[in-house]
Amino acid sequence: MPDVDAVNSGYARVLLEEYLENPEAVPSEWRALFESGNGDLIEALPGLARLLETLRETNGHAAPAPAPAPAPAPPAEPAAAPADDELLGGVAAAMSLVKALRTHGHLAARLDPLGSEPVGDPALEPERLQPKLTSELQARIPASLLRVHTPGETLADVLPKLQETYSSTSAYEIEHISDHEQRIWLREAIESGRYRRELTSAEKKRLLARLSEVEGLERYLRRVFLGQKQFSVEGLDTMIPMLDEAIDLAAEAGAHEVVIGMAHRGRLNVLAHVIGRPYETILREFEGERTIEAVTSDPEGGTGDVKYHLGAEGIRSTPAGDLTVTLAANPSHLEAVDPVVEGRTRAEQTDRSTREGRHDPRVALPVLIHGDAAFPAQGIVAETLNLAELEGYSTGGTLHLIANNQIGFTTDPVEGRSTRYSSDLAKGFDFPIIHVNADDAEACIAAVRLGMAYRRRFQNDVVIDLVGYRRHGHNEQDEAAYTQPLMAARIAQQHTAREQYVAELVEEGVLSELDAEALARQVETKLKEAHQRLKESFAQAAVGSEGRIPFGTGAEVVTAVAADRLRELDRSLVAAPEGFTIHPKLKRQLDRRVEALEQGGIDWGQAESLAFASLLVDGIPIRLTGQDTERGTFSHRHDVLHDVETGETYTPIQHLAEAQASFELYNSPLSEAAAMGFEYGYSVAAPEALVLWEAQFGDFVNNAQGIVDQFIVAGLSKWGQTSRLTLLLPHGYEGNGPEHSSARLERFLQLAAQENIRVANPTTAAQYFHLVRRQALDPAARPLVVMTPKGLLRLKQASSALAELAEGAFKPVLDDTGADKAQVRRLVLCSGKMYYDLAGHELRASAGHVAIARIEQLYPFPVEEKNALLASYPSLAEVVWAQEEPQNMGPWRAIRHRLEEKLPEGVRLRYVGRPWRASPSEGYPTAHLREQDRIVREALA
Repeated sequence: MPDVDAVNSGYARVLLEEYLENPEAVPSEWRALFESGNGDLIEALPGLARLLETLRETNGHAAPAPAPAPAPAPPAEPAAAPADDELLGGVAAAMSLVKALRTHGHLAARLDPLGSEPVGDPALEPERLQPKLTSELQARIPASLLRVHTPGETLADVLPKLQETYSSTSAYEIEHISDHEQRIWLREAIESGRYRRELTSAEKKRLLARLSEVEGLERYLRRVFLGQKQFSVEGLDTMIPMLDEAIDLAAEAGAHEVVIGMAHRGRLNVLAHVIGRPYETILREFEGERTIEAVTSDPEGGTGDVKYHLGAEGIRSTPAGDLTVTLAANPSHLEAVDPVVEGRTRAEQTDRSTREGRHDPRVALPVLIHGDAAFPAQGIVAETLNLAELEGYSTGGTLHLIANNQIGFTTDPVEGRSTRYSSDLAKGFDFPIIHVNADDAEACIAAVRLGMAYRRRFQNDVVIDLVGYRRHGHNEQDEAAYTQPLMAARIAQQHTAREQYVAELVEEGVLSELDAEALARQVETKLKEAHQRLKESFAQAAVGSEGRIPFGTGAEVVTAVAADRLRELDRSLVAAPEGFTIHPKLKRQLDRRVEALEQGGIDWGQAESLAFASLLVDGIPIRLTGQDTERGTFSHRHDVLHDVETGETYTPIQHLAEAQASFELYNSPLSEAAAMGFEYGYSVAAPEALVLWEAQFGDFVNNAQGIVDQFIVAGLSKWGQTSRLTLLLPHGYEGNGPEHSSARLERFLQLAAQENIRVANPTTAAQYFHLVRRQALDPAARPLVVMTPKGLLRLKQASSALAELAEGAFKPVLDDTGADKAQVRRLVLCSGKMYYDLAGHELRASAGHVAIARIEQLYPFPVEEKNALLASYPSLAEVVWAQEEPQNMGPWRAIRHRLEEKLPEGVRLRYVGRPWRASPSEGYPTAHLREQDRIVREALA
């Protein structure tokens, strides 16, 4: 093709070729130009006219967009102006500049309060473009062609405003977002300055007052409690007024609750100024580190965790009304609380009182405050972000705030992440990112306004990267200058955010230096008075309690359900709408469920469905999630039916006519830590609901061990926080190798104490039915860990009759009903699937001297039932504990002392099972069978 207007025509040609391929791919102004037939315009740009003509002649597929025929100029008008190639090139360069500002403007932004120079980018420099965008050329380029939302007639008018918008103390990353509507909305919102309006004098004074409180609390604590850890917020002071703004805007949008999750930095300030806890409660925690009177004077007794991990709840008044603000309790595992907050929020957003379980994301707002080192490094962050747009987990958008200290503990960013920004992970999830300098207080408020407006419009997550610093070390006992001497020296010279804002307001004439000093003194006085009241209360200190965990109520829970009611429910559970085609093979299985009620053979899946349905009609909400849970890993549940002709789905249990509560059922992502953490949070906020999470295989729980350790088993002791969360963990040795045999039962038993959890290994469908109902109905809520079966799911011997569901209850111990007790010399105790290996072995028939009993509940251990069992065998000489797990795993080491207690005189206790091993099981099926047979023979011989 001949040279047409050099570089400028090259740009136009690219656009035209894109237009010919896909008209929607080019900017609307250029599309209109190509399609307009505007002869005057084409004649004014002869380079473009020749380009159109050449492409039409040389490109056979250019027909869909023929070059417009130039219209003759009216005779009375002068001839068209000569070609202006420079202007055409200038427009192209200006469009490139606008695109660069939107995409890379953050590289030139002044985000670091400590004054480091931004790296910049050549594409952001007008003089380095071709042609150079000189001030004269800028003045000739119409702003209307550039699709910007900043007022002005020409590029010269709008460019300074755009540069200030995208490259000042605020910056934005939005061009990675794949949704066109979101990008357009964000560009307009950012460039118009709609959410960065000038604060009124009253608003400025309120902002300064809050910054004075934030700084005053930190300085008072550090001065009075020298050397104690407080994890000061200083350097990120503006985080507190940002939370204030987010709460006000959430209330304005209809929220009744805000749920906040954060690590330790700044937590005490959040407790005081966001949650609204009195200063006395925070000062008491510090006094408690040096005098016992401070703790015993608290009527609630001593705390179970350090002060900067504690959760709290408060009622916050806003212009739109009151709402609840909850700060979730959090361990030192920095980001572990993220999914917990999401689950709590989802529970608050869900109406569980109706069958539909309506979800309204406006009801509650989740706010997550991340560390800059933790956000890109902790895998649970990515797992949690992945939940954002999943139907069963969405909370309508989370406000993420990265408390960016520009350092980890002592690790520099270059050593801690492979990305430029700590927030870059969020790009993969199409979330907008707002960077803001923490020392520009008003810019920080504007960032929250934009983020909350985006959340309200698109119900999606937004990330604010609050770039500040850490005025002291990782904690107040740490010396930052050991590892970051230059940064520490620079911080020592840095005026605080409050001091800078005071100078700004004084210069504006909003207030005087004396006014600012008076604000600071008021904060100091308020803290001193609160501290004095606290000290005076020590004189009347009562004897403190030990903060013991309340034990179970001991209440007898009725778990049996009338046979006729179960028949009615079963008919509904296998029914599908007319015209709905169930897979023929599955249809036969469902039909057999009706027969099983009358003939016996109720399997695990049917018993579970009946338990759930019976709870729903009694008004107990249920949420069941997990890995492949809708069908069940082992194809035993089938709660969701799929039409083989249309692909449509139908969930019978969600259409029970008499249901008085919701049934939420979702397949979870292939995640353990975030998925389990989410359900824990949900269960804490919904104590009336039965919340269950199921692993694909039990060993998958390994990847959520932090959630188990820090929340599920220790939450009650540390924070007085418990739930009914139920973990369904497939467990049993069936020759599937080390990874798919063990749910690590021993770990849960090791963690069990003070009735903090319940652990069960049921062996029949009826036992599981009663266990599920007991878990939902017991007044004392505790997490339940169930070792669920695999092979037993359809084992005939493990199935149950209708009468077993309609009568009785869960039995912690199952005796050997076929044993001749007077002849029994050996009692073999076991748990779970091992029972069927023993009872079904070829040696069992000849071992009349052996009885086999099952321990169905492993914690709390059924001491009385076990003792009664032993006493019922008068000729007993030996008790054998048989398990398929290695000796250093399984229940043996956790319950041995219980088995030894009150053994009849002369009766010995013996272990039979796999020896101590590093790996749970054999890798080959044949080796497994050989070892399993050895264990059984030793137990029965």
